[in-house]
Amino acid sequence: MSHIYIFSPSSAVRDKAAFRRGIKRLKAQGHEVEIDTDALSSHMRFAGDDETRLKAIQRASASGANIAMISRGGYGLTRLLTQLSYQTIAKAIDKGMQFVGLSDFTAFQLAVYAKTQRITWHGPALGEDFGPDNEPDEIMQACFDDLCLEQGEGTGWRMPALPLQKPVKVNNAVLWGGNLAVLTSLLGTPFFPMVKGGVLFLEDVGEHPYKIERMLTQLLNAGVLQKQKAIVLGQFTSYKLVSHDKGFKLNTVIERLRSHLKIPVLTGLPFGHVSTKVLLPIGAKVYLATEGRDAFLVWGHI
Repeated sequence: MSHIYIFSPSSAVRDKAAFRRGIKRLKAQGHEVEIDTDALSSHMRFAGDDETRLKAIQRASASGANIAMISRGGYGLTRLLTQLSYQTIAKAIDKGMQFVGLSDFTAFQLAVYAKTQRITWHGPALGEDFGPDNEPDEIMQACFDDLCLEQGEGTGWRMPALPLQKPVKVNNAVLWGGNLAVLTSLLGTPFFPMVKGGVLFLEDVGEHPYKIERMLTQLLNAGVLQKQKAIVLGQFTSYKLVSHDKGFKLNTVIERLRSHLKIPVLTGLPFGHVSTKVLLPIGAKVYLATEGRDAFLVWGHI
């Protein structure tokens, strides 16, 4: 199976039990698991100070592992982007390393693509996805197995019921995106990929719909969304509506977004801060199509 390197480039690991369960599960699946020496370090809210986490990324890149997976997300990577060795990271990817993570890891992934055009994988984190008390989600596990075996070539999902729409067909478009808040925070920096004609996927956690709308409006006003061939929305979770919303909800945001764009805005992608998540290659050329409520995203062999 795979040689997996576990490192902590963002927030400190708080749930040590989940960390240990995740390691145990990966080993039980036959993987060789290597744990970074500072994976459980803590400095304020971070997994070590900035220098400690930079060195962890360097060790991950030099480990020769097939997969470098984050222990968790949180916050911290935007502090490091100006100091990363993108050439070293690119060389590691060229030798076969797959960097895997989500949430705050979006900053690393988009910066790597902006600087090197290399592909990384938006997918599980150790504690969140392999460390829960219950068994890992079957779909997430199957997608991760495909990555380990280098045989995943696409994904599909069933969108929520909507009024009849024209079928969508998008060819040869760069897939990019990730966590909406992190992606928006990179706008106007050298670490924001200037993708035109792409498929942009987005998700977030703990953000009220009005905050989601505010970030989408910023991307709209900056001209980012109009330059894409399609927008694909994943899961937006763990927020609470209040009485004075008076009917303003996530669907309100989505319908407003659709009214401002001529490109398709698809929903229901099984990805985000949820158990059931697919793995998505940031920077890969993809084919996107819909047939009724069924959506298909294909990238072929990478």
